[in-house]
Amino acid sequence: MLRLVLIAGLMATGPALLAQTASTMEPLAVEIITAEPVEMRVEHSLTGEIRASDSVVASFPIAGRVVDILVEEGQKVAMGTLLARLDPVQQEQALRSAEAGLATASADSQQANADFVRAEALLQQGATTRAARDAAEDALQIKAGVLAQARADLDRARKALNDTELKAPQDATVTDRMAEAGQVVGAAQPVVELALSNGMEAVFEVPEVLLTGQIPEKTVRMSRLSDPAQEFTGIASEVSPLVDPVTGTVAVTLYIADPPPGLSYGEAVRGTAMMAGEERIVLPYTVLSATAAGPAVWKVDPATKVVALTPVTVESYQSGSIVLSGGIGKGDLVVGHGAQLLYPGRVVRAAGGAE
Repeated sequence: MLRLVLIAGLMATGPALLAQTASTMEPLAVEIITAEPVEMRVEHSLTGEIRASDSVVASFPIAGRVVDILVEEGQKVAMGTLLARLDPVQQEQALRSAEAGLATASADSQQANADFVRAEALLQQGATTRAARDAAEDALQIKAGVLAQARADLDRARKALNDTELKAPQDATVTDRMAEAGQVVGAAQPVVELALSNGMEAVFEVPEVLLTGQIPEKTVRMSRLSDPAQEFTGIASEVSPLVDPVTGTVAVTLYIADPPPGLSYGEAVRGTAMMAGEERIVLPYTVLSATAAGPAVWKVDPATKVVALTPVTVESYQSGSIVLSGGIGKGDLVVGHGAQLLYPGRVVRAAGGAE
């Protein structure tokens, strides 16, 4: 019975004795870290596609059957380069008919003019009537109208024949062939897509969640997938106001002011941007301890230098550090190296005599 009483007494006074012993012991030299909030900057990388800043879709103004496509994707063309041809049989026949009509109208106009000149002379001599002279003048005006119409028909036939040839409107690069030889195309149907030589841009499909409540930097680091070591920059020039209902992404366009040599339209590139987030406490991983309830750190009382195990909320783990979203605030003192030697109530001091 006496033994049980002694054991009970020791158990009751144990914590107090431990605290008293800890307070009278020589302070333990440890690393003491002052918690300071850090603005979290998250790096995101996505893959995009190189496109032309300005592009145009070339098409025939008339319908017809394509007989030849003379360019390939990626080919550079100069202004006036022939891109494609339609079958010109109908237009050539229409041109010959218009030329024949013009010749006939010209001959008729010359004959009518000669008849008018003769009628005018006969009227002056009194050898004909004014009605005959007026009829000759009317016939001349009619033939002049027919001649003008024949000339207009010839101009229209020539233009139609020219329209069977599709030419580059200016210096450009072919980015897509939308028709092939033998295909029947309609008027204004796309045939060849051209990238005009006015710069490059990269288009990225960015998940909507990455843009919600965050402001990305306008300057984005980019690199070619075929050559990751060669970096260049792009500047955000446009963010689509619409969200793709299928993919849930937003189109973000970056203008490339100085593209590297060899960068081509349609090439895949990787873009890396920094996103500014909320402030968080970031501490070295050495401060972290474990309890039955979860992660904790040793917090130091600034007045007494006594440590206490304080539960914390870890938002994320990084290389060599942890990001806390709760448990520790700005200016709190936390033990780093040496935390494994501590117990509640232990008095500590900063290693080297500085905090």
